[in-house]
Amino acid sequence: MTESAWCDVVLLAFCWIAYFALHSALASLAVKRRVAAGWPSLMPYYRLTFNVLASLLILPILWLTYRAPEPMLWRWQGIGAWLANGLALAALFGFWLSLKSYDMQEFLGLRQLQAQVRKVEDQEHFHLSTFHRHVRHPWYFFGLVLVWTRDMSATTLLSSVFITLYFIIGSRLEEKKLLVYHGDTYRRYMERVPGLIPLPWKYLATDEAEALLKPDQDAGIKGAGLPWS
Repeated sequence: MTESAWCDVVLLAFCWIAYFALHSALASLAVKRRVAAGWPSLMPYYRLTFNVLASLLILPILWLTYRAPEPMLWRWQGIGAWLANGLALAALFGFWLSLKSYDMQEFLGLRQLQAQVRKVEDQEHFHLSTFHRHVRHPWYFFGLVLVWTRDMSATTLLSSVFITLYFIIGSRLEEKKLLVYHGDTYRRYMERVPGLIPLPWKYLATDEAEALLKPDQDAGIKGAGLPWS
């Protein structure tokens, strides 16, 4: 690669690291609790602001990723291209289907703003959709399928690696919060269902999922219904 191309790669790597560090910090309970303690009137806006910032800040990173697609490292061709594009379309379809399992107003932060919610915890009940019975983080799984079924240049490969690493690290950080919210119920769920890649022999049947959720439902526990993954 040319010196300019190497500079682009280094800059892109720095941007991804900064983006993920900021994203993780703002999503953490420690930062949320500090905001809630110091500026409680801002909490109804927190989730919406978080999502807006995440969307805006990723735009320049995507521009850096795709502004110079050459040289290509590999392209899917022939039957491989059909398979790759078919998997990507299936992932998009799965993502669309999964939206029905979430309270999207809660996820976007609109409900918190409308109801002037000042609590740190997410308000959606813990639940297990069909996808969550097979993989703990279906959105991350669909995302991995999407990024790894594309043609790869140096910058898209770098971005795919960083996204994959963040899905691994971010899912673990997210699950620390879910363990705080749901304790042994979520710990038992983690033991039964894989995190990022579905495994045919490791899943929860419908009745098993209902039995797992019963302690939370009986106790009336609220928390994060797996909203970020």
